[in-house]
Amino acid sequence: MRRRDFIRAVAGSAAWPLSAHAQSTIGIPTVGVLWHAGNPQEEQPYFDALIQGFKDVGYIEGRNIRFEHRFPNEIPDRFRQMAAELVALKVAVIVTVGNVTAPYAKEATASIPIVFLFVADPVGLKLVNTLARPGGNITGQALLGTDLNAKRFELLRELVPQLTRVAFLLNPAEPSAATYLKEGQAAANALQLTVLPFELRSLNEMEGVFERMSQAGVQALVLGPGGLVFQGRSNIAKLALMHGIPTCGWSRETLVSGLLLSYGPNQVEMVRHTPTLVDKILRGAKPADLPVQQPTRFQLIVNEKTAKSLKINIPGPFLLRADEVIE
Repeated sequence: MRRRDFIRAVAGSAAWPLSAHAQSTIGIPTVGVLWHAGNPQEEQPYFDALIQGFKDVGYIEGRNIRFEHRFPNEIPDRFRQMAAELVALKVAVIVTVGNVTAPYAKEATASIPIVFLFVADPVGLKLVNTLARPGGNITGQALLGTDLNAKRFELLRELVPQLTRVAFLLNPAEPSAATYLKEGQAAANALQLTVLPFELRSLNEMEGVFERMSQAGVQALVLGPGGLVFQGRSNIAKLALMHGIPTCGWSRETLVSGLLLSYGPNQVEMVRHTPTLVDKILRGAKPADLPVQQPTRFQLIVNEKTAKSLKINIPGPFLLRADEVIE
């Protein structure tokens, strides 16, 4: 074989795997994911749960699906910019995580299907027409967050019988913040409790917010919705203990940082289930015809270690009602 022919043969064999790979990935759908935090670590355990959920329905990244992840880090301009990026990439479906992300995605496109996660009031936010018939290019999973506030207040009062003043921690940038506050105040009034709202606009404000809570004489705290509260969950738990404030969160992921209680759906399960909706859309279903899904089971989780630190005695019957007790 002449030297020139040998070089051509080697070059051709070297290029073949790349060419074959390019051909093998043609037609693979790309799913864009608009998160709320700054990186995959801050989105744990939900980041891993989403990837596992896709594997559960047969999708392996690089083999039969691609992902484009975006992490706005709770910065409004970046939400808008990154939603536009995913639209420009012409992804097959956009998955949004959190109350604040879905409106930006809907603003960015009326044609690319959108599947939302952790939206408390999709009808109130005008994301869908109704839960049963979304009617547009968007569907997903609703949290029922506002409907659970009354239960959280009840649980705290069981453990703090003298409870009269409850703080409500809210990020006013959250689309559902006003609804949470309105529903929370109505639930508290029925229990003869006074709700004191405290705004948290950035994680840097955390210490000052808790100082104001102490000065106001609050006796317990309920966490409002949103990614900012989720990002700050460890510091919230630390400051709540420091100031002796029993706190109720809305998921196991908020509780394990050191809160006293949590009551809400299993959010990891919700994330893992989301790819089933994406799969239906990739197979031809229209979001308009896919009802918004709602959780039907809720978990009461108690942190006994935190209770001891707060010198709160948890009655035996209360512990028996808990789905999980962290010792």
